[in-house]
Amino acid sequence: MTACIVGWAHSPFGKLEDETVESLVVKVTTEAMDHAGIGPDEVDEIVLGHFNGGFSAQEFTASLVLQADDRLRFKPATRIENACATGSAAVRQGIRAIEANAAKVVLVVGVEQMTKTPGPEIGRNLLKASYLPEDGDTPAGFAGVFGKIAQTYFQRFGDQSDALATIAAKNHKNGVDNPYAQMRKDFGYDFCRNESEKNPYVAGPLKRTDCSLVSDGAAAIVLADTQTALGMRRAVAFRANEHVQDFLPMSKRDIILFDGCSEAWSRALKSAGVALDDLSFVETHDCFTIAELIEYEAMGLAKPGEGAKIALEGYTAKDGRLPVNPSGGLKAKGHPIGATGVSMHALSAMQLTGEAGGIQVPGAKLAGIFNMGGAAVANYVSILERIK
Repeated sequence: MTACIVGWAHSPFGKLEDETVESLVVKVTTEAMDHAGIGPDEVDEIVLGHFNGGFSAQEFTASLVLQADDRLRFKPATRIENACATGSAAVRQGIRAIEANAAKVVLVVGVEQMTKTPGPEIGRNLLKASYLPEDGDTPAGFAGVFGKIAQTYFQRFGDQSDALATIAAKNHKNGVDNPYAQMRKDFGYDFCRNESEKNPYVAGPLKRTDCSLVSDGAAAIVLADTQTALGMRRAVAFRANEHVQDFLPMSKRDIILFDGCSEAWSRALKSAGVALDDLSFVETHDCFTIAELIEYEAMGLAKPGEGAKIALEGYTAKDGRLPVNPSGGLKAKGHPIGATGVSMHALSAMQLTGEAGGIQVPGAKLAGIFNMGGAAVANYVSILERIK
């Protein structure tokens, strides 16, 4: 345990017309330092997770964090990007600075503003997280990529539309009680299962309710080394933090196995000295419902092709044996790319300190987090435990 989360902040996710990348960064930076009980002078390093990819005209954004307080001037600040895992990549960079004894306190911020970009451009921007020589002409953009993954899965293991609708309904129900969530509405299983004017097919077997949202938002966490953290208000320790990078072309992998996800989970559980059964809950990367289904198998909850059983039996419901995405996940909470991984860590820390409000998992003691970039290309797993 070399690093701990000692404070956090989280903006609402959604269509935030009155905000900018800068204003979102400034807000969560200020609130996270206040929550941690530190001043700008105590920050040794700053890491900003910001995918951008064409969403913001301002490409050089690391120093926007300094706009929160002039006393942050001259602190080292770096922007990190690793597709949809950008936020967790920023978290890992902060942890590594602490592990290297280069910093005692690191401020990690994640941000994205997507909704001011016209629809066709959003699709083109997101498709940049795929392998363009193979996927660059995919209809429906990144949704089309995961539509192909879903089709491949269905061809091998049968139609799993019931399971996908169950996952969508679960996450929307969970999101109702998340004050930061973009969509706080319980649609129910029947709406998610059936095609309708309000829930049309988007790509392959994926309907609108199978797809995460286009979002604006930001989140921040303050990291400190363990000795420093134990002298602060709270300390949520990293029992493990692992990063596995896989091939970018899907043609070089069996895409429905999510091998990088499996490897990241295996390494993290070994490093933490725990088993899946020890976890209180998991926040996982449900950019599309098919992703969450495959992740059940990749993390070891089910054998390949049997993830549907986990979903349909309620194993991963909030009151199930292992709640998955009690926050509502990307599906309901929203997916502002650079903010997502930081959000997952902030919300998990809230759970472990009993500060998660309506989405609280009773008695939560050990959290698992999986955040991925691309189609299981960049894979990050954290395991968190409160030590103060």
